[in-house]
Formats: sequence, structure tokens, C-alpha cells
Amino acid sequence: MIFGDAQLEFLGRTKLGILLLNKKMSVVRSLLEDIKTKQLQWYGHVQRMEEGRLPKEVMKWSPPGRRKRGRHKLAWAEGIRWLMGEKGLLEED
Repeated sequence: MIFGDAQLEFLGRTKLGILLLNKKMSVVRSLLEDIKTKQLQWYGHVQRMEEGRLPKEVMKWSPPGRRKRGRHKLAWAEGIRWLMGEKGLLEED
């Protein structure tokens, strides 16, 4: 999509407005950081559940068979492991 001058100006003002609003509201974390934190909290919550609980069983389950060719999408559990490594966390923490 090609943007016109008016659209680019609007996008610039919108981004500036968001930055100013975040500063005014004292927002220190991004939405992405909040999502990552909540994912780790959910993972820890499920890990502490008793064996046999459905959410824990679903998290342990892996589909049978092989993946399709090409670059694979990151599975949720793989993303959590990567995020834990990024934050320096271990499974025992």
C-alpha cells in the first residue's frame, strides 16, 4: 500500500500522540512485555498443577506424526522455552 502525504502525517501524529500519552500516563512497559510476562505466569501456574489436570495434560501433549516441510511455526512450548532462556529462568524456578 502506498501512503499519501496526509496519511503519513496522520501516522506520524498518531505515533507521537501515543508516545506522549504513554509518557503522561507513566507507562514503562510495552504491551509485548506484558504478554510475555503473562505467558510465563500461565506456564508456571500450569506446571504447579496436580498431575492429571486437563490443562497440564494438554500442555504435555504433542501431536503424532511429522510436521510439514519448510520453516516451522514456533510451537507455544518452544516459545516459552526460548522466553525462559532469554530471561535466564530454569524449569525449576
